[in-house]
Amino acid sequence: MHTFLSVLLIIVSLFMIVLVLLQSSKSAGLSGAISGGAEQLFGKQKVRGFEAVLQRLTVISAVLFFVLAILVGYVA
Repeated sequence: MHTFLSVLLIIVSLFMIVLVLLQSSKSAGLSGAISGGAEQLFGKQKVRGFEAVLQRLTVISAVLFFVLAILVGYVA
């Protein structure tokens, strides 16, 4: 059981790394931090299409990663 959960944890972690690397950057340096925050606050930048799918998959894989990490720690 421990080996199965450990292998599954490694697969999920690699999948999450790939998902994060596929996502585009949200800001363009310091100028993006100043103006980009205001645009996101007022909803001018909506996440659509492929970016939305990547964002949802990243959240799901992160939750799965934390659950598996807790289970591996509990089983060990």
